[in-house]
Amino acid sequence: MAFGVVSGGVLFLCAVSFALHDQQSPSLPQVPVEVECKDRSLFISVDIPSSGVEPRFEAVDATGVYPVTDLYGARCGYTYSVDPLLGRVVLRASYFSCHTDNQNDEVFTFMFGVIITDDERGGELFFNVSKTCVVSPFSPREIICEENYMEVSVTTDPLCSTASSVKGFSVPRSSVEAWQVMLRQDGRQSEVMSTEDAAALGYFIMITPGRLVFRTTFGQPYASVKMVSGVAVEVIQATVFFRQNWMVVMLELVASCSLDEGFFDGYRLYWRTPAVMTPLAVPPSELRSESIGVGVNGEILDEQNLIDRGYSVTLSEGAVVSSIPLASVGGTRKSLVIDGMYHELYTVQLTYQQKLVDQNGVDTKYNAFQKMATPAIPRIPFSINQTTPEEQVFTVYLGNIPFDVELMSLELNGQEFSVSTAMQMGCTINRVPQDNNTFAYIIRVPFDAQFVVKEHIAESVLKYSLEIKWTLNILPQMEPYYYFSSLSAVIHDVVPPIFNAMCANNGMRFMRAYQEYDYLWDIVIGHYPLTQQLVSERGYIMSNDSNTFILDVPLFTIGYLYENITLQQFYGSFELLTRNAKTLEIEQSSGKCCLFQTTELLVCSAEGVMTVVSDITKAVPTADPARTTLLDPSCRPQETDETRVLFSFGLNTCGTRFQVDQQYVTYENEIIFHELYSTDSKPVITRDAAYRMTVRCIYPVRGTESLFVDWKFRAEAPGIGQIKDPVIVPPQVFKPMQTQKQTVLKTYQAAPAMKPAEYVRVRPNRVHQ
Repeated sequence: MAFGVVSGGVLFLCAVSFALHDQQSPSLPQVPVEVECKDRSLFISVDIPSSGVEPRFEAVDATGVYPVTDLYGARCGYTYSVDPLLGRVVLRASYFSCHTDNQNDEVFTFMFGVIITDDERGGELFFNVSKTCVVSPFSPREIICEENYMEVSVTTDPLCSTASSVKGFSVPRSSVEAWQVMLRQDGRQSEVMSTEDAAALGYFIMITPGRLVFRTTFGQPYASVKMVSGVAVEVIQATVFFRQNWMVVMLELVASCSLDEGFFDGYRLYWRTPAVMTPLAVPPSELRSESIGVGVNGEILDEQNLIDRGYSVTLSEGAVVSSIPLASVGGTRKSLVIDGMYHELYTVQLTYQQKLVDQNGVDTKYNAFQKMATPAIPRIPFSINQTTPEEQVFTVYLGNIPFDVELMSLELNGQEFSVSTAMQMGCTINRVPQDNNTFAYIIRVPFDAQFVVKEHIAESVLKYSLEIKWTLNILPQMEPYYYFSSLSAVIHDVVPPIFNAMCANNGMRFMRAYQEYDYLWDIVIGHYPLTQQLVSERGYIMSNDSNTFILDVPLFTIGYLYENITLQQFYGSFELLTRNAKTLEIEQSSGKCCLFQTTELLVCSAEGVMTVVSDITKAVPTADPARTTLLDPSCRPQETDETRVLFSFGLNTCGTRFQVDQQYVTYENEIIFHELYSTDSKPVITRDAAYRMTVRCIYPVRGTESLFVDWKFRAEAPGIGQIKDPVIVPPQVFKPMQTQKQTVLKTYQAAPAMKPAEYVRVRPNRVHQ
């Protein structure tokens, strides 16, 4: 249909058909569009290209090409709508739009040009789109309420039966005199004007082969807003009249559209329109509603489809309320992250159709297109701590997870795991469907999992803590968002393990039964945890079964403290400490002090005192223990018996020598035997040392502090003692009574590998046997 502009106005007369070119240029690719003939309009949808520039449309007919701008589209019956959720634009064209070839109001042919900005090709691409639609007969009066215009058409048969065409315009015969339009508004004087003047005000009139069409945009002069059954409606009233021969023909044109914008209650979208649009009735006529249909995207749905989709149409206080549930089929749903939180949007193009009948049985069909959209709806997850401490498992319920969201990973107390890895490490994760098209995740984490924080907060009170960071991804775009849960559980009557200690002839034994919470503590000797490596290095013997733990500590291994040493006996002490595995604080001590019989020993104390008990008769059967001294002859034994000597002296006394290298400091003294020698005439007591036994204490340099100013000595740990078996050193002028013996080293309290970490000073709770 040609669209003519004459003297600033627009005039459409009885329709004349003309041929449209229904072909695209062979040099252009096929346009990526969808074209559909709907009940009362043509739908053209085009994807927004990667450039992000929205496609443009041009209406094409035999007279030329006409860009479809916002204003031109509203005047000509085009609605340009953008759906950002789908990334598409939709052009809806009325069957009575400009530049549409109309064959007897039954067959309509459209032709459009589509312009798409293509970054890959570096410019704009032009496409031709043509479509022919065959439409069912129109009612005597049709009202269309679009987003940007209202349109009313009424049958004119047989008014235009004598019309003819001139140069593509529909014009009346010479017998039809000038057209005039009268615009009416309540409380305002009616105004009669030419069609050109009406067009200048935004009111457009056209004649088709059998109908008179009147179209205007919303909010124009002479439009009225009225309340009908509690709903605001916009009304426009016009009378078109002309003289034909000796007759004056007058057509009443009234359009009325609901201005309700709809609302969203969190679950459904609602839109209202009067049950009977009374402004459409011209007194004394009355209207009654005969049928109502609801659908989406230009299609009316049957009753079963309405039920299946959850749509509803109800009558309330004289208004028809149409409602569509959130995310129902027919609309567009979009999930996205806003400010770090999941949101969803939902839009739907509601199509409403109502048949009204007057008392003469004449139909009026009321058609409305209403775009309905929700605001950005946050879907905030919530977590419920379902932990029962007696089960020893954290149980967390995370609810309100939309159906298009998937749990991707978990951060448990700062350690991140994928879902599969967390499950391999002992966690249980289940996805559970809920009633409102959402899901919930239930995770179970054992208290003894390595990432759970355990804290002994008071005597007999244990606290478990778990911080969870949930990483949730929106599918398919894999857009992440996060949720945090903080959990804790308190267990009472939890105490550190206590050992039972027993004395044995050659050491001590520590025993305890296993407890459920043993993993909360470390067993420590000095500063060092009791591990299998420490056991191996120090010569301890550790054994356990499913019920009992046993540690045997042989005498003279590292960790003992010796006191009250005599030739008959001495006390040996050993201590096991219980340390909080998290805070590293000592919470329990299990010590034992046992009385042992003295045979031979060499003790190097942390206070810098060397104590040695040795049986010298094993090397020299005839030796007299009372005739022994150290390098300083004034240092004599504290005790002797028939075979043994006991010396106890400070490392800075009795002529003790020392030597320092990069790792160790060695203190050395000698037990010297003064023996009786014989000549040919008589026995002689010599002051020369005939026998020497070397005794040594070895300390790591790093843990030793010797203050020669005040002759004080301090070490972090007892030293390592060595005894070198005596050698015979005969005087040059005497014949010795005994030959030289092979040198042998005896080591006491020495570990297999001498490392600074092995020398631990222990402060036991001494409980004498």
